[in-house]
Amino acid sequence: MSARRVLAGSALALLMPASLLAWSESGSASSASDTGTVAPATSVRLAAKQRVSIEALPQIVQQGKRVASPNSAKAAVTATIRPVKVGRPVKLQVKKGSSWKSVSTVRQDAKGRAQFAAAASKGGQGLDYRVQAAAFKGLPAVSSKSVSTEKWLTPTYTDEFSGSSLSTDWFHRGQDYEPESSRNCAKGDPRAVKVGGGAVRLSVIDDPKRKDLCTAARSGKKGRFSYRLQGHISNNPAAFKYGVVAARMKMHSARGQHTSFWMQPIDGNTPQSKGHEIDVVEYFGDKHLQGGLTSFIHRYQGSRPVKVGSWIKSPQSFLANRRDGWSKSYHVFSVQWTPRTLVFRIDGKETWRISGGISQELQVPILSILASDYELSLMKDRQLPQHSYVDWLRVWETR
Repeated sequence: MSARRVLAGSALALLMPASLLAWSESGSASSASDTGTVAPATSVRLAAKQRVSIEALPQIVQQGKRVASPNSAKAAVTATIRPVKVGRPVKLQVKKGSSWKSVSTVRQDAKGRAQFAAAASKGGQGLDYRVQAAAFKGLPAVSSKSVSTEKWLTPTYTDEFSGSSLSTDWFHRGQDYEPESSRNCAKGDPRAVKVGGGAVRLSVIDDPKRKDLCTAARSGKKGRFSYRLQGHISNNPAAFKYGVVAARMKMHSARGQHTSFWMQPIDGNTPQSKGHEIDVVEYFGDKHLQGGLTSFIHRYQGSRPVKVGSWIKSPQSFLANRRDGWSKSYHVFSVQWTPRTLVFRIDGKETWRISGGISQELQVPILSILASDYELSLMKDRQLPQHSYVDWLRVWETR
């Protein structure tokens, strides 16, 4: 299936991030056993001066070397426990009949979280999960209420990039040089986008129609470089407001361009817009001294542009093992968007969050690999082409 959009009744429920729930009033959510109905996607429990919140998220965990069906991705389950006791063992348990079976154990991190990957369903039905924190350093053992994956089982938009061409949902962006974006030497072009083998390949390639060289400056120094074509596509039918959007990606390797998964308001990022640019992830190459991964927000306060975000700290901690790498394997990059908060994750593990001034407009997903003028001197022309790959894109809308 190349691309599809369906409406799910469960998409009407507004998602609230776990860290906010951790400080909400107790009794705001119930377990399935309390109500006799499907458990919610989030819950909170107070017990013996401890507070445990747990949240079930969509299928946004899927590291691997090859393309794979998004239906086989794991759901993310995150628990937050207060007070924080770093190293405390926390078990994830799944409900089987009237009992609970332990499926995984991790240790609480410095932010109080225990983050798991788990099956999203069995026999087409959602699963109920809870966590159980062990007795540790004077604290008694405590269990959370239960949460269900049910609300996430039907995404509102999916593209698996099957076949040999892009779905007509996609639009080629930036097909002119953009000096205002520091791209005098590269422009978007359909020739830099190929679909095959279950993924879309986005590339930076030599422009075969330009034999002259382009002058570009970096740090006040000018250089001359071949003109480039770059993959740069967006998807208006996938536009959404609030929920989770995720893309499974394998990055390019060399510095000199950056791969991005990002969003803009459907009518553009302007001072008049209530939306803003959301850079879910940008990757600047394997040998970048800061690890190469960023997440940023670009918005306006009045007429003044504001940039918020940073390099993702300790990016290697999100890799599966020493043989893993951003240009070696696919990873799922996602953002969870509520009216008050944006939470960024890699394979279900939180990298960064921001609260306040959050977009209130429909946002359009964008995939790109862009060669900005300031990057060109970091790579020799002979290292072209450079490629990045996207296995699938999914949206779970919750408004």
